[in-house]
Amino acid sequence: MERKVGTVSRGIRCPIIRQGDDLVDIAVTSVLEAAESEGFEMRDRDVVSLTESIVARAQGNYASVDDIAADVKAKLGGETIGVIFPILSRNRFAICLRGIAKGAKKVVLMLSYPSDEVGNSLVSLDQIDEAGINPYSDVLDEAKYRELFGENKHEFTGVDYVAYYSDIIKEAGAEAEIIFANQPKTILNYTDCILTCDIHTRARTKRILKAAGAKVVCGLDDILNASVNGSGCNEKYGLLGSNKSTEDTIKLFPRDCQGLVEDIQAEFLKRTGKHIEVMVYGDGAFKDPQGKIWELADPVVSPAHTAGLIGTPNELKLKYLADNDFKGLSGAELKEAISNSIKSKKDNLVGNMASQGTTPRQLTDLIGSLCDLTSGSGDKGTPIILVQGYFDNYTD
Repeated sequence: MERKVGTVSRGIRCPIIRQGDDLVDIAVTSVLEAAESEGFEMRDRDVVSLTESIVARAQGNYASVDDIAADVKAKLGGETIGVIFPILSRNRFAICLRGIAKGAKKVVLMLSYPSDEVGNSLVSLDQIDEAGINPYSDVLDEAKYRELFGENKHEFTGVDYVAYYSDIIKEAGAEAEIIFANQPKTILNYTDCILTCDIHTRARTKRILKAAGAKVVCGLDDILNASVNGSGCNEKYGLLGSNKSTEDTIKLFPRDCQGLVEDIQAEFLKRTGKHIEVMVYGDGAFKDPQGKIWELADPVVSPAHTAGLIGTPNELKLKYLADNDFKGLSGAELKEAISNSIKSKKDNLVGNMASQGTTPRQLTDLIGSLCDLTSGSGDKGTPIILVQGYFDNYTD
């Protein structure tokens, strides 16, 4: 009998991970115990994904607010610092801002508007239109912002981030000044020591500021990119991808985890005889149509993955074949014709009309998004995801 099920995504429960735990054994054992419990079998090219959180936790990759402060002070001078383009997040940025402010005498916080980089809104586009403001050129101070827009609380969190971030800076012992602008060079009217906090546009922002004569330009990826006083760090991403752990500590994005995914792959082969693909994933790459929030606040979806997950899908659009190439066929004839097209497809379908409308994204971004939606970010207790049948097609 032919298979009637395609892709399946399962959340796998595992023990609560602590520093020093053997993730290779835990991941493999947890998946195989789930397979035995639920009565499914492992197959070649199944994908096992681990959330970045448990990888960083097993590594003990943590740092304190004081560690952030020490690095910021050493790299940006400890006087007036321009902190530009942060995202609006209690979990992602607020605790980093505490550390940054502790390493400065004054923080000039420049917020992009009407929303941050990942879509968290300060004000709506309708409010911008009604106020006659051009966000590409107009610079607002806090008083003008309040005059035009009043108090604006985040739709989902209920937080007024302007007040919230201002209070964090002051409570850390620094003077706070908040402005609203979207041109990086604007901050140079206030200070020439800049910490740019954007994620995906950081290289461009740094380039613009350096060309405009900034004295010091750092990104979040330059802070804690090496250990400070024995702290954790991330050589490639620094503070990017970090999350709040406690009121005084952050969990950094995992470091050096390519060896981990390859070791897990090898252990699966040893224990099952199956070739399993393995990846570490963080945020998925998708956008919420209600809140307009683009989920990807991590620097990448997957910081490490096995070689079989490199590339993009190479798929034909079944409805295109059915409506065009084989529009005169139906039933068994149509099924056979489409199956033959799939079996004979080329390895690279770029430019082929029959592939239009398929998803032109990296495999790790697609699978990571599926895993993120499966595991959630709360109390599901499934930080390991097993995806089966992802590489199947209509002929399998």
